[in-house]
Amino acid sequence: MLERSLALDVVRITEASALASARLMGAGDEAAADAAAVEAMASVFKELAIVGTVVLGEGTASSETLLPSGTKVGQGDIHLDVALDALEGTNICATGGPNAMSVVAVGMPGSILPVPEVYMEKLAVGPRARGAIDIARPLEENLKTVSGALGKQISELTVVVLDRPRNREVIESVRRLGARLRFIGDGDVSSAIATAMEDSGVDCLVGIGGAPQGVLSAVALKCVGGDFQGRLRFRNPAEREAAVAMGLDDPDRIMVVDDLARGEDLLFVASGVTDGDLLKGVRFVPWAAYTQSLVLALRSRVIRRIESYHAL
Repeated sequence: MLERSLALDVVRITEASALASARLMGAGDEAAADAAAVEAMASVFKELAIVGTVVLGEGTASSETLLPSGTKVGQGDIHLDVALDALEGTNICATGGPNAMSVVAVGMPGSILPVPEVYMEKLAVGPRARGAIDIARPLEENLKTVSGALGKQISELTVVVLDRPRNREVIESVRRLGARLRFIGDGDVSSAIATAMEDSGVDCLVGIGGAPQGVLSAVALKCVGGDFQGRLRFRNPAEREAAVAMGLDDPDRIMVVDDLARGEDLLFVASGVTDGDLLKGVRFVPWAAYTQSLVLALRSRVIRRIESYHAL
C-alpha cells in the first residue's frame, strides 16, 4: 500500500520544495520561486526508492525544466505514475498571498490521467455533496442540488472562483443566485480540496483553471470521498490536437473524478508554502524552519497533517 511504503518519502519531497520557494515569498519573482521549488523537488526525487514516470510535470521536455512530463524519477523498483506541481500558486508566492503549496500525487501505472497544459472547466465539492453535481447542467441547478445535499440555503453556500476574466460569467451567475463568493488569485487545487474539509468554510469550487491542477484536485478529492467534474477548454486547434496526441480520443467530453484518478491505491501530498485555508505556510524560527503537510490516501481514507521542524 502506497500510504505505508511511500507517504513520508513523498512528504520529504514537498517539504523540500516548499522550504526552497518560501525563502522567496513576496520577492516579486515568480520564475525564481518556481525554479527553486522545482530544483529542490528534483533533488529529493533522486533519492526515492521508486521508478516513477512523471505524467503531469513542470512543462514539457522541450521547455528544458527539471521535471517535465515524461521524466523518469527515483531509483527503486516500484513502478508508479507521478503528478506534481512544485509550486502551486507561483504568483501567490511571489506576491506573498495565501494558499501557495507544493503538491505531489502518486498512483499505480495508468492511474493518473495525463492532460495537456490547457484550461479546464471545473466543479468540485466535498463528500456530503458527492453525486449532487453535473457540470453539463446550469450553475443554478448545481447550486440547488449542492445546497440540498449540505442542508443549506443557496445564500449560505460559499463558492470559490478563480478571479479571471474568463470566469466573469460564472462570477455574475453566483452573484445573481445569491451565494457567497470567495475569490482566489491563483492556486485552485487548495480550494478544491478545501471543499472536503468541514472547517474550511468552502462549499464548492467552480470556474475555469488549469487542466493539470484539475487532475491533481481530482486525485485529492477521490482520496477523501469528494466529487469533481471537469471539461477541457481549448483556445485554438493546436491545443485540441495536443490533447488528442496524449490519447484523449474525445477531448470535449465531461470527465468525472474516476476518469481523472483511477484505481484503488492513490496518494496525495501537499506542503504549505504560504498560509492558507488548507495548510499553514513555512515559518522560520531561530533554530529551525516549520512546515505543515497534508497526506491523503485512498485506501485508508485517513486525512493526516504532519508538522515538522527542520534544523537550519
